[in-house]
Amino acid sequence: MTASLLFLLLTGAAVGAAAGYLGSFMILKRMSLVGDALSHVALPGMAIAIMWHTSPIIGALAALTLAVIGIWHLQNHSSVYPDALVGIFFTASLSIGILITPQPDLLEALFGDLATISVPESLLAVFFSLVLIAVTYIISRRLLLTTISEDLATTSGIPVSKINLIYYLLVGAVVALGVKFVGTLLTGALVIIPAAAAKNLSRSLTAYSLLSIFFGLASAVIGVLIARSTGVAPGPIVVLTSVTFFLVTLVLKSLSR
Repeated sequence: MTASLLFLLLTGAAVGAAAGYLGSFMILKRMSLVGDALSHVALPGMAIAIMWHTSPIIGALAALTLAVIGIWHLQNHSSVYPDALVGIFFTASLSIGILITPQPDLLEALFGDLATISVPESLLAVFFSLVLIAVTYIISRRLLLTTISEDLATTSGIPVSKINLIYYLLVGAVVALGVKFVGTLLTGALVIIPAAAAKNLSRSLTAYSLLSIFFGLASAVIGVLIARSTGVAPGPIVVLTSVTFFLVTLVLKSLSR
């Protein structure tokens, strides 16, 4: 195994695990479409970063942070539903991103490209993925209570609005880490599908979180290996691998009834 492949597998494992863990709460909060839509918001930031000869990950993170703060602010000061707000950000960002992304770089931005991930980017992705997992774990109990009942969380002294903002920022960060790995069109799937697969088999919240991490990690690692051996784009393979996990767990769930 070459050193470059080892770094790619390490990156995929870390980003996949973080995406799966954050996605487990997104499924519980019934916000699956939000994760998918947020991944498209990254495209304009990536386009600007490419034009300025900066890492697309930095551009994606900046765009996602602004979008998350904007959605959170409007959610707390507007009568428009959060899903509608995300839809507005999604369509506007995707349109702007396609218009301003340089044509030679558009395919890479949409579907990712393993060959362009440098060693420093791999190491940073691993480090920040671990940080995201740690922060999510720290707020997990309060986040779970806000998922069950925001009124109950408020009466328990939990700052619901701030916890939601932290969680949205974490989701935005994991999406930013994944856009160069699987592309803007498919990063949302890496957040949602492993968690959905885990939900099919889990009988406790602990098992659900651990399985979400495992399926995210396994989907990324297996997808990278298949992509490298076949010479195809990694994004679709990673997502199809996670879809396979979901279908298998769905069958197992049906058989266990």
